[in-house]
Amino acid sequence: MAHRPIRRPLLATLTLAGLIAAAACSGPGSDAGTADASAGASPVTNATCGTEPVTMKGYFETGFPVPKALTTEFTKQFPNVTWDIREDQFAVITQNAPRVLADDPPDLMRLPQVSELTKDGLLKNLDGYAQGFGWDKWPASQLEQMRVADSGERGDGPLYAMGINFSMTGVFYNKKLAAQIGMTQPPATLAEFDAVLDKAKKAGLVPINQFNGGATGGLAFPLQNLMAAYGDPAKINDWIYQKSGATIDTPANLQAAQHLEKWIKAGYFAPDINSQDYATMMSRFIGGKNLFIFDGDWESGNLDKQMAGNAGFFLMPSATAGGKQAAMSAPLTFGIGSKSKHADCAAFFLNWVATNQQARDIDVKIGGSHPMGPADAFMPDVAKDTVTAATLDAGAKIGQDNGAMDFIANATGAIYAKSWTPQLQKLAAGQQTPKALLESVQKDYESQVKR
Repeated sequence: MAHRPIRRPLLATLTLAGLIAAAACSGPGSDAGTADASAGASPVTNATCGTEPVTMKGYFETGFPVPKALTTEFTKQFPNVTWDIREDQFAVITQNAPRVLADDPPDLMRLPQVSELTKDGLLKNLDGYAQGFGWDKWPASQLEQMRVADSGERGDGPLYAMGINFSMTGVFYNKKLAAQIGMTQPPATLAEFDAVLDKAKKAGLVPINQFNGGATGGLAFPLQNLMAAYGDPAKINDWIYQKSGATIDTPANLQAAQHLEKWIKAGYFAPDINSQDYATMMSRFIGGKNLFIFDGDWESGNLDKQMAGNAGFFLMPSATAGGKQAAMSAPLTFGIGSKSKHADCAAFFLNWVATNQQARDIDVKIGGSHPMGPADAFMPDVAKDTVTAATLDAGAKIGQDNGAMDFIANATGAIYAKSWTPQLQKLAAGQQTPKALLESVQKDYESQVKR
């Protein structure tokens, strides 16, 4: 099987997080430099895990194997460091984050949203580490999603989080099922995609299966892809970043929500999506039960193993012929609690993730995602006909088109579990209209964003 190295720059158009490694000596979990890191006043140049035994507390997201794979490899290289990891679904973390960070702060935590957490002083300001490790010398756009101003707007201000890689969403498909209906290449326009979905339905296939049950509204994935197909992704980012005057209730987003409703009414989704969790969606797709799922490149490595040669990936096509493509493309964001006992070790770990060859190999081969770090850093060989190669190629395309978006679930700490999810479940059940959905989400957003 032919292999080739994937080497691409981290384009300044992508709003991603970058890291550079440096280390000196201090004790494990030492407070050396911690005050500077919190104040962002001067470089923290001695952050390390030391040599004495230290147990790192982590709060991670269920279903993402990369963080745990990285911590396992880290312990192999630094045997004095062990990990005590708790995992929850993304929506549960969203609801629990303020309480956990206040009452039982982890050293490293998967962050659903940063604006409210910074206002409450629950996250460590990482500017000192950024200066000490050289993160601040990276293109500013690589860090902007993790910067939060005093107003709560993201994109500027102190750095409060970093990413362990950057992920992207799109459409995965079963190649054998696609061949059955004559789909030999990904659709080039939204109209072509509609035609494929209709053909799959008439052939007796389940066109799309999507998790949408419990506390996690998975229909947010196709909805945001449709938003990007109809409108400007920069406007969506303005809303997610809490820019003044931003709204999700726009004509373009209404077209997107109406298009999603059209898919629902046409029977293009599995009928039980409102009772499905993420694991069920993945099990069915891997088992060949449906043609498409909307999901992220974090599944690329898994699909290359479970569906070797039979899984494909493409970006959501534009509503107009020749239109630019966009996708949710953001860091898998982690932060350090302001009350963390081992903040220096956590920062050292984030540096290691971006620059260590084994860590970068894990990011690509297990996560299917582009690691952080310098543009010329090591990249492992990736087979050309794999899903991983397809998602990495798609990431480069998004960079060229300036089409990176954060996830609409990240606009506020409560917007996903308490607004998007119930509204999308009602839409799927025929109990909500597209217009009322957007109006309701915008109303909740305005009540949660305190100016």
